Amino acid sequence: MKPVTADRLSLNTATVKTAWTLAQSIDGCARHGIAGITPWRDVLQDMGVKQAARAIRDAGLTVSGLCRGGWYTAEGALTPQVLDDNKRAVDEAAAIGAECLVMVVGGLADGSRDLIAARSIVEEGLAHTLDYARDVGVPIAIEPLHPMYAADRACINTMGQALDICDRLGSGIGVVVDVYHVWWDPEVHAQIRRAGKERLMGFQVCDWLLETRDMLNDRGMMGDGIINIPDLRAAVEAEGFAGLVDVEIFSSNDWWKRDPDEVLKTSISRSLATC
Repeated sequence: MKPVTADRLSLNTATVKTAWTLAQSIDGCARHGIAGITPWRDVLQDMGVKQAARAIRDAGLTVSGLCRGGWYTAEGALTPQVLDDNKRAVDEAAAIGAECLVMVVGGLADGSRDLIAARSIVEEGLAHTLDYARDVGVPIAIEPLHPMYAADRACINTMGQALDICDRLGSGIGVVVDVYHVWWDPEVHAQIRRAGKERLMGFQVCDWLLETRDMLNDRGMMGDGIINIPDLRAAVEAEGFAGLVDVEIFSSNDWWKRDPDEVLKTSISRSLATC
């Protein structure tokens, strides 16, 4: 495999969540030679979609994705508010030229223990959003999350579950492979092959710390944990995935406290050495 140099990286703005605005992240990518960016919607909206689109374009950055759409179970049903917000997410993704809209689908509905019902709500919501996204020309990418998030963030927890939905919904929808969420899955390689080039829409990296202190915000820098990242990268690239490697590190105990320029420099050097 080719080494992961800066020109093969994308900065997910979650990695510098507490330190930089989107404008600063765009400038940081340009200064460090990072080729792409994956904004979250909060920082995109803070900057203004049109202004952000212009700044990203002027910096020559690829937009690997927009995080996030989904959260279909937030109100316990597919309310007009939930569906409208996902349409807005599609429009924002289109405006900045994002390669996909990343979907964190939502967990159990409030007060519910019915995981099957939650997944049904999610699939129906994805179908609604996909109908709109096809017209706009934005690919939809389901991000399966680790099972520890099934209750509160995402009831789609394996690539197999995500691809079953993709099979039923048809064209224009695929998956994001986030190593943090899928490294443990004994079926991950088979499901990567099943996805194939057309449905592999993103590849996100960080590391799983052996002694994780927080379920959400204690992810490691690549090489600090136990994930075999090169193995998973080789698997997606063997299927034809040629997108940028998206560095997404939630780290309230460590990396969010550091100088963001140090974070970017370390991300580049660690990607070269461990991805």
